[in-house]
Amino acid sequence: MEALVASAVGVMTAAGIFLILRRRTFPVILGLSLLTYAVNVFLFATGRLALDAPPVLNKYEEVAYTDPLPQALVLTAIVISFGMTAVIVMISLSAYLSAKDDHIDMAAHDNTDAPGEDA
Repeated sequence: MEALVASAVGVMTAAGIFLILRRRTFPVILGLSLLTYAVNVFLFATGRLALDAPPVLNKYEEVAYTDPLPQALVLTAIVISFGMTAVIVMISLSAYLSAKDDHIDMAAHDNTDAPGEDA
């Protein structure tokens, strides 16, 4: 099970980095989301992958338990990543509406309508 989770984290990280290096804004947003998912799965896996184990200790009997701290960290990371994704989508939407193009590198395009230049 650990090898499957580790390979899933690796594949999501590689795909996220690949998408972040694209020139359009939509793949960059998807890449950031994939990286966020990879970090969340990694944080969740740090709390030991145990089935049917309670997240709290029982002081009356000796039972295996899972660590609740990674679960709380993942829950917090999900909320933060949702807010971050919403902000990035709004920034990219505003950049698209103002420039009429969704390329990240605007220096590569020929801007003949730039103010202050003679045509």
